[in-house]
Amino acid sequence: MMFPHSTDAQSTYYQNALGLNGNALKTSLHDIITNHNFQQWPLWSYFSSTDIKTGTTVWDMYSDIPGGVAPYTFHQVNSQCGTYNNEGDCYNHEHVWPRTFFAGDVYPMRSDLHHVYPTDGFVNNKRSNFPFGKVNTANWTSDNGSKLGVSTSYNTWTSSNSNHYCFEPIDSFKGDIARIMFYMATRYFGEDAGWSDWEMANGANLTSSAITILLDWHHKDPVSQKEMNRNQAVFLIQGNRNPFIDYPQFADCIWGTADCKPLFNEEVAETSFQFYPNPTSDYLIIPPALKSETHFEISSVDGQNIKLPVVDNRINIQHLPRGLFFVRYTFQQKNYYSTFLKQ
Repeated sequence: MMFPHSTDAQSTYYQNALGLNGNALKTSLHDIITNHNFQQWPLWSYFSSTDIKTGTTVWDMYSDIPGGVAPYTFHQVNSQCGTYNNEGDCYNHEHVWPRTFFAGDVYPMRSDLHHVYPTDGFVNNKRSNFPFGKVNTANWTSDNGSKLGVSTSYNTWTSSNSNHYCFEPIDSFKGDIARIMFYMATRYFGEDAGWSDWEMANGANLTSSAITILLDWHHKDPVSQKEMNRNQAVFLIQGNRNPFIDYPQFADCIWGTADCKPLFNEEVAETSFQFYPNPTSDYLIIPPALKSETHFEISSVDGQNIKLPVVDNRINIQHLPRGLFFVRYTFQQKNYYSTFLKQ
C-alpha cells in the first residue's frame, strides 16, 4: 500500500480501513485514531515541534501568507501570551473546532494538537466560535486577508448567530482547515455525548452545508508540506495521525462520491509505484521501470477520467486543475496504481 504523504512504515497504520467507503470507512478510521495520548494544558511547548516555520518563527494561519510576505511574525516563547490589544501583539491557542461546542475544558478534545494551533490572539478572538464559510460582506479583515462577516453559507441555521457571520481564512489555508474539521468529525465520531449543535455540525457529525464548503476547500487547496510535517510531529507527540492529510481521498470516500475500494486491496499493495516530482505543477517523470508505457489512465477525485500521453518519459499535466489525482495502468493483466498532487 502506498500513501502519498507517509512513509512505507506508516502505510500499515491504515490497514483495517482497506476496501471501505462511507460510514464503514469513517468508523474504521475512528477506531484507528481514537484513544490517543493526550497532553495536559497548556500546549505552548509542543508548538516548537509542530509549528515552527524557520528558526524560531511560528506558523500562524491567521496572519501568514504562504509564498508572500507576512504582515508580522511571531516567535516561539517570546511572542506567546494570554492578553492582547491589537493584531500582531502575540499568539495564543486556537481551537479550530471551538471549545464551546464540546463542553469546554474536557479532555482529550481540549488538548488534541490536530486542531489546536498557535494563532494571533486578536484575530483568534475575532473568529470566536463563528463557523468557517464564504464571507459575502466583510465586517472586518485581518492583515493577511482573513475575513469575518455576513455569509449565506448557513442561511437555514437559527441560533444566537443571528447575523449569519462566518470566518473565512485565506485560500492558502482553506484546505488545512477542511482537513482539521474532517479529522475532528472522525476522531470523535460516536464520542460526542454532550457536544452542542452548531452551524457546522450536529455533535461531531458535519452538516450538509459544512460538507459542501469543506470538500470544496479540500480540493482547491491540496495538502502542503507544512501539513505533512505537522502531522508527523503530532503523531510523535500523541500517537495518532490525521488520515485526511496522509490520504486525501478518504474525505471524498466518506462525504463525497469517490470510491476507495479499488485503491485498497492486497493487489494494490504489491503493485503501487511513484511518479516524481510529487507534488508538481508541470510534469510527471516516469519511473525507469515504466518507461515503455505510452499512456496512463488518470482520474480526479470527483471521478473524471482522462488519458495523457507520455512524451520523452514525461507526462505534461500543466493543463490539469490543482488537486489530487489517481493513476492506473495495466501490464500483463495486473493493475498498477499511484497518486499525485497537482499544485
